[in-house]
Amino acid sequence: MKPSRIPDGIPVLSPGRHRTPRRGACFMELASVLAGERWSDHPSCTHPLLAHLARLVNDHTSDDGRQQLAPLIPSVVGRRGNDRTWLAVAVAVAAQAISDVPETKQRPLAAGLLQAERLCADAEPDLADTRREAQLALAMVPGAVAWVDRLGIRSRIDPKTFARRCAPTMVRCAVDGVVASASPDHDERLGALLEAGIAACPAPDSEIARVREIPGTAPSVPKA
Repeated sequence: MKPSRIPDGIPVLSPGRHRTPRRGACFMELASVLAGERWSDHPSCTHPLLAHLARLVNDHTSDDGRQQLAPLIPSVVGRRGNDRTWLAVAVAVAAQAISDVPETKQRPLAAGLLQAERLCADAEPDLADTRREAQLALAMVPGAVAWVDRLGIRSRIDPKTFARRCAPTMVRCAVDGVVASASPDHDERLGALLEAGIAACPAPDSEIARVREIPGTAPSVPKA
């Protein structure tokens, strides 16, 4: 994630939710403004899982590092996704983090990836790339996979249960794992998680993409 100066007049990003812009702004609150929606950290312009990831990254990034997230804000506007976005974003974020987080976080990520891989198999060929990404990530953590196997959990979950429970847990564990690793570059790694999530969510069409960009910034994530 390349550093960039925040243009004058743009609210400084800060953690948590804020009742009004006078009290500060988080990543998704600024996204709501760019989308022309009412002030909210849960705007409808962004897929719920991607917005969940953005809020977590915003809140767990340092004060200095958080300001470098601003150029990514326009990239989430209009990325409403679809039913398969729950799988694609969860797998992308887990795969980005799983090899560099503590084993206690690798285990739930592996459990989620195993469920995601099975669901992707049922949706072939639409989710073939996501399934392959999950398989490659699992291959990097054989110990965590073996731990999941020892639990003896064989039941499969349906897509709605994955979206409601598993996907948000995977995203949270990925962010928590990066924070727990206490790596000196954890701000950059959190930013990379957000970039991976954005890239995994379908880009808006040309009409939806006409939003007010933050002056001096531009989306740095390629269209999915």
